[in-house]
Amino acid sequence: MLTQDEIARYRRHLVLKEIGGEGQQRLKAARVLVIGAGGLGSPLILYLAAAGIGQIGIIDDDRVSLDNLQRQIVHDTGAVGRSKTKSAAATVERLNPHVATKLYTTRLVAENALDILRGYDIVADGSDNFATRYLVNDASYFAKVPLVAAALGPFDGQLTTFRAFETDAEGNPRPNYRCLFPEPPPEGTVPACSEAGILGAVAGVLGCLQAVEVVKELLGVGEGLVGRLLLYDALQARFSAVNYAWDPANPLNGRNPRFRDMSHHRARAPAAAQ
Repeated sequence: MLTQDEIARYRRHLVLKEIGGEGQQRLKAARVLVIGAGGLGSPLILYLAAAGIGQIGIIDDDRVSLDNLQRQIVHDTGAVGRSKTKSAAATVERLNPHVATKLYTTRLVAENALDILRGYDIVADGSDNFATRYLVNDASYFAKVPLVAAALGPFDGQLTTFRAFETDAEGNPRPNYRCLFPEPPPEGTVPACSEAGILGAVAGVLGCLQAVEVVKELLGVGEGLVGRLLLYDALQARFSAVNYAWDPANPLNGRNPRFRDMSHHRARAPAAAQ
């Protein structure tokens, strides 16, 4: 049940026929895992907390640095040097004391991914490297947890949703990240954010869109992004979308899958978030 304080706080949600009291209680009962408390994770965490998500898990092993603050708005100047998980949790507490946080100040690796993901209703990936993206994709498939994934460029970004453990109306598996990007680009061909730079507000746009899609998935409203890649070009002020499909040759949920557990990720060390 919602308290009187929560009814007042979420009034603008409660008058929406797509949410209402039942939907708001669903959000209150939801558990969302956010991978990375960085450029994408920051607006995502803020809007999930404002929306009244019951528990937000935050995984990040990094500490706040001064050059993060141009885009990582869940942190402030006073948080420099503090762990990003604790800084984000403190901001959530100030924003909405009805929201609980569960912190993982560690890297997400093959050895812990399934145990962590299985405790959540949905995962939102805000990591900034391909190793983590493939790991989260595979773990969400084996854990049977929906995944809302975003990625950033200097002036652009992309967003999609994966429910690869399900089948479509024709009985085919739904696509996963490996259907969209079968192989990571050669090492060194995609510069890191620290090298390429990024317009901070672009992270805000994509992180907010991630929050929208997470809420839609939790409530089962609207049209999701399964099988669609949403593209944002800030310089052209343009959104577009491209469709993609299940690849029968993909090694995760293809016709002849090679990956049946997380062992193919072992001995890798994914990096921090954007």
